[in-house]
Amino acid sequence: MSYVLGQINAAHREINSYPVSSGEGRSLLIRRTYDAPVEDVWDACTRPSRIGRWLAPVRGDFRIGGAFEVEGNASGQVLRCERPELLKVTWEYGRGAATEVEVRLARNPAGGTVFELRHASAAELVDELVRTEGLVGAVRNGAGWDLVLLGLDLFLHGDVPDRAAWKDTPQVREFTIHSFRAWGDASRAAWGVSADDMATVVESAVRHVTRAPEGGDR
Repeated sequence: MSYVLGQINAAHREINSYPVSSGEGRSLLIRRTYDAPVEDVWDACTRPSRIGRWLAPVRGDFRIGGAFEVEGNASGQVLRCERPELLKVTWEYGRGAATEVEVRLARNPAGGTVFELRHASAAELVDELVRTEGLVGAVRNGAGWDLVLLGLDLFLHGDVPDRAAWKDTPQVREFTIHSFRAWGDASRAAWGVSADDMATVVESAVRHVTRAPEGGDR
């Protein structure tokens, strides 16, 4: 099995209801195991100097209640920090509605760390986006988090590629396409859409990453 397929198959994905600070919410969940001690995974997810090596440069006040910003990505506020098991933050893109990201870690009896990431948004916001834009947003959002966790896996194994160049490699495009399909399955289970309708959504997302740029072939 290739590394890409191994990473896709290593994760459990689901979309379900989950409460947020404002009330009813919808969330995507990724659960997988990392071949690293809990303390190392926790440190990689909370120490700014290490986050910058696998995600993006981050700055701010990392105490509970403090505000932070991930360069080129999102900003937020630290809600909970219980070393080495639980980190919860708000996650806001631009001036959009704040969402919540929760990371839970646990020791795996077989070795390594069970890692769980949940990204939750207000139910009314998610339901409106699904009504107006369909499920392609859920598929793309899930794939985005899969890529983040792929970067963390590489980092924990000592491989730190150049992020800008790495994201445009054939390996990452292959991973993204498989991730779209995996999140298509999770979205279909959550919203009860037909296999044909979900296939159309997934292929729309796939075209976005496989189309050639203007003036050249990819």
